[in-house]
Amino acid sequence: MNFNFTEEQNMLRETVRSFVDKEIMPNIADWDRDGQFDPTIYKRLAELGLMGVCIPEEYGGSGMDYNSLAIVCEELERGDTAFRTAVSVHTGLNSMTLLQWGTDEQKQKYLTPQAKGEKIGAFGLTEPGAGSDVASLQSTAMKDGDYYILNGQKTWISLCDVADHFLVFAYTDKSKKHHGISAFIVERTWDGFSSKAIKGKHGIRSGNTGELFFDNVKVPAENLLGEEGEGFKIAMSALDNGRFTVAAGAVGQIMACLESSVKYCHERETFGKPIGQHQLVQQMIAKMEAGLQMSRLLVYRAGELKNEGKRNTRETSLAKWQACDFANQAADDAMQIHGAYGYSDEYPVERYLRNSKAPVIYEGTREIHTIMQAEYVLGYRKDKPLNKTLPAWNPDKELV
Repeated sequence: MNFNFTEEQNMLRETVRSFVDKEIMPNIADWDRDGQFDPTIYKRLAELGLMGVCIPEEYGGSGMDYNSLAIVCEELERGDTAFRTAVSVHTGLNSMTLLQWGTDEQKQKYLTPQAKGEKIGAFGLTEPGAGSDVASLQSTAMKDGDYYILNGQKTWISLCDVADHFLVFAYTDKSKKHHGISAFIVERTWDGFSSKAIKGKHGIRSGNTGELFFDNVKVPAENLLGEEGEGFKIAMSALDNGRFTVAAGAVGQIMACLESSVKYCHERETFGKPIGQHQLVQQMIAKMEAGLQMSRLLVYRAGELKNEGKRNTRETSLAKWQACDFANQAADDAMQIHGAYGYSDEYPVERYLRNSKAPVIYEGTREIHTIMQAEYVLGYRKDKPLNKTLPAWNPDKELV
């Protein structure tokens, strides 16, 4: 593995960091306090080519590698989790899934405008009674001539009120259990579709999250993604991409916690010296640094496998689990370092702590990933090759 970033990747990091410092940092405290979501931020992300950073140029993307996507997620979450979440869902869960499973017609119609940032994509899997247990979902899509009639409800869906296109999972044959789940591309404007934001969230308050409702929505048969019954497989492959972006974002949150804590350590004095000179404070700073470096290595290892076109479920699971746990611990330590000031929104660390909890839960709880890793080691779980994989990265030809 090459641990050196290319000049292009370094420039990308500088571009995103500058964007975060100018566009997000001055506003995020107010946005978070008011629960305000600013959809115009996506137009500015699109102008920078960040909505399709790893999508091939032939489909309107920037044609960069998958670790470049990780860099974008790191730097966006350094600003706030809400903005990394937007890229995770739009690019990781939706666009990369279309790239992997879509027909040429579907890619031209849906992936291209998404990669350009002209349209926003989202992902509809979780239901009120189906989270970690995907097979418990209740949504159905019954074939009726040239259409599928979609009924059901989704919850905890990011970009619920702003996305134009949704990847939605529903049963086409309940008798086959998870082998009877299929995936569909659904447009917001279709009759019978509606959405509703969830208010009062503990964290990620400046992000748009909510519910989707489908009441006899007519989905054209050509909007079936993959084949009937491949929905579970498609969902799991999508999570390999989404979890990768979540893990990369967690690296960014550790960076934010560390930057804020180091700054405060040099400003605050107790017992006649800067608090950074107290050993127990140094211990917390050291833990953040260790978590940052270990998490980044796990993320970029998974990214390299993606670049090679190899299955990476095991590696991505480990990166997501560990990076999110490290980020949650870093946020807790950052608040401790700030003392009483950390408990108010005068400093950003209380927001970091609130935001750090959700990634430990979504896209596979830490408990799910713990079980997965144990089963890999014990030999109970083995990944089968997928019949469709993400295109590998070729530095000469970009994504191929």
